[in-house]
Amino acid sequence: MKVVILAIGKCKRNSPEFALIAEYVKRCSWEIVIKEKDNSTQSDEAKFLIENIPHGAKVVVLDERGVNIKSTEFAAKIQDWMLDGVSEICFLIGGADGHLPSTRERADLILSFGKLTLPHMLMRAVLTEQIYRASTILNHHPYHRE
Repeated sequence: MKVVILAIGKCKRNSPEFALIAEYVKRCSWEIVIKEKDNSTQSDEAKFLIENIPHGAKVVVLDERGVNIKSTEFAAKIQDWMLDGVSEICFLIGGADGHLPSTRERADLILSFGKLTLPHMLMRAVLTEQIYRASTILNHHPYHRE
């Protein structure tokens, strides 16, 4: 599985968030690629996100209006896509003003990690950890416990 994370805002290489993201990317058996764009207008951000979705990828938009599911349900959704022949998933993290309706309409899944507002770089760390966790769940690795 290849995972692409398209994100608005640049993560500083010497930040604790960058180190945490890098650790989960390194641990994961799936290829994870992160592409960033500086904050700009909401329409420019949407254009960057939409134009960089890989052809054939399932699209997951992170948005507060999305479904809030358990890690095991997240892993099961990915497994369903894999069984349908999907080899690439693209996650979209918008800017401070969120996603335009046109971006949300492009989603195969709109996902929320709860009602809390998280800084964008921390959200990336949470997302990469959940991607790693999903990979361990699907590989029957003991990392995840319920």
